[in-house]
Amino acid sequence: MDHGADTSDASAGPPSLPAEVVAAHDHAVAAGRDWYPDPATGFMVLTAEFLAARGECCGSGCRHCPYPDADG
Repeated sequence: MDHGADTSDASAGPPSLPAEVVAAHDHAVAAGRDWYPDPATGFMVLTAEFLAARGECCGSGCRHCPYPDADG
């Protein structure tokens, strides 16, 4: 999976993210949710804000990882 944008502009994300993914992320953040269902698969995707609040990278390669230098 792609690493996401930093938390200062999480909605921007990597340029390779489809518009529907960015919209789903933005909607979840606006609603105060920590995750959203991926539009294509229905799998749970954590928001950049939730991941930043964890305080460190988990190394799982999260789509919206706010730690772009992490080896995940």
